[in-house]
Amino acid sequence: MNLSAPFPLRGLHRTSPRHPRTPARAALAALAVVPALLLAPAPARGAGLYFADRGVRPAGRAGAFIAGADDLGAIAYNIAGIYDAGSQILFDASWLRFSSDYTRQSYVRQVDPNTGATTATFLQTYEEVSGESPFVPIPTLAVSLQPHPKWVVALGAWAPYAAIASYPEQPAAPQRYSLFSLEGSALAFIGAGAAFAPSKEWRIGAAIGVLAGNFNTRVAVSGCVPERFLCAPEDPEWDVLSELSVGPIVAPTGQAGVIWIPDPKWRVGLSFQAPVYVRASATVRARLPATPIFEQAYQEGEDADVEFDLPWNLRVGVETRVIDNLRLELGAGFERWSMHDTITIDPDGMTLKDVAAFPETYSLPTIDFPRNFQDSVSVRLGGEYSFQLLDHSWEGRAGMSFETSAVPAEYLSVLTIDSSKVTTALGLGVHVGQFRFDAVYAHIFASGVDVDPKAARIAQISPVDANAPKNPNYINGGSYSASADVIGLGVAYTFEPAPVDADAPAPKAAEPKATPPR
Repeated sequence: MNLSAPFPLRGLHRTSPRHPRTPARAALAALAVVPALLLAPAPARGAGLYFADRGVRPAGRAGAFIAGADDLGAIAYNIAGIYDAGSQILFDASWLRFSSDYTRQSYVRQVDPNTGATTATFLQTYEEVSGESPFVPIPTLAVSLQPHPKWVVALGAWAPYAAIASYPEQPAAPQRYSLFSLEGSALAFIGAGAAFAPSKEWRIGAAIGVLAGNFNTRVAVSGCVPERFLCAPEDPEWDVLSELSVGPIVAPTGQAGVIWIPDPKWRVGLSFQAPVYVRASATVRARLPATPIFEQAYQEGEDADVEFDLPWNLRVGVETRVIDNLRLELGAGFERWSMHDTITIDPDGMTLKDVAAFPETYSLPTIDFPRNFQDSVSVRLGGEYSFQLLDHSWEGRAGMSFETSAVPAEYLSVLTIDSSKVTTALGLGVHVGQFRFDAVYAHIFASGVDVDPKAARIAQISPVDANAPKNPNYINGGSYSASADVIGLGVAYTFEPAPVDADAPAPKAAEPKATPPR
């Protein structure tokens, strides 16, 4: 196999004359399903697997949109806020322009081929690689209806602002054991909710929905097991080059929120997003190494089951309107990312046949892939100022936020780059009749992270090794840097004015006038 040039994975055949289940031979790569799963989204989060808060208008306030939520952007922040949207349609889309640089470092062991003992260790620094996201507008689409003065119901679909980056696909690329590309992945939150205003001081909302879609990923894993074979762990000749499809993913979740308005100039908001428990299937297309060990090998079965958990989060905000035309919100959030500690990959009856130096039938084991994320917190300050210009009402928006990382340095990789972040945002809205047009630009400043190769804890995947190796080959050491821009446009159309007083009685029908006597 010529590994001197980038390798195409798309278009691999399902069969071959020699082995009817040739692509299933790629079941060695079935455990590489892990990278495809690490971007599974959930709404309105910025840490961990998501790089920025979402929505054109809310992003213009740097995500400070919990107490002040009053249009359909509330579906991802505080469902109680849809009450103030009334009957409305909202559509927006943003491009998360993400870029990153990674310089890998690792310790390389020199091993005695007779005893397997380590004779020398030295630090290796690899060539820097860069990743960037394609131009893919990330959408929001929602519609609401007010069937009663005290009720508003809504339907919506939206995707998270996740960094889906591509990296060099050369066979010896330093980051290949973490990620080549996630292009083709598509997953969104689809839900329905309602908000109720028992009085003019309160809005109470709840929603149910699912995360639905699929993931595609390209990655390399290694067929080398130094304890069994005479090979180097990162020799490209031993790489298993794989393309994976994970899905369909259908994971239920829900949210609840409340807004308290003790005074027309003050609003207090609280929202809760339920955790997401992902249980999904996966299939694999790949090719085995061009080494004699696997020359006669093939694999039966190509399916696997995967499971992992995504966190719940809690957000609170206080908005003031004490200055005419100015709305200013201070908010905070907590995300329970520590529950995202493991991804379990359970091969569904997959076995390898005729691998040299292995039993004739080798059952691929269940793998627990450690994630060990940590909880994250955030603070946000943002708002908007209303003014008149050119016979139209305008809203200037701005905000700033700070968020701690959900990924400990020792578990950081190009697959899920995350660090403490500062976001600055500017937005603009203009009302034209019953339409409101919005725009946003935000920049995310992410702190650089240096992962000491001695502290790195993401081990190279070797699916032919049922037991943990004596000397794991850790692949995520080195220096990481990343930044991103959010550029978005949106439009909202309000069918009728939003409700002004939940206690106001419905208008009475006019009484018929008495007919004057003749």
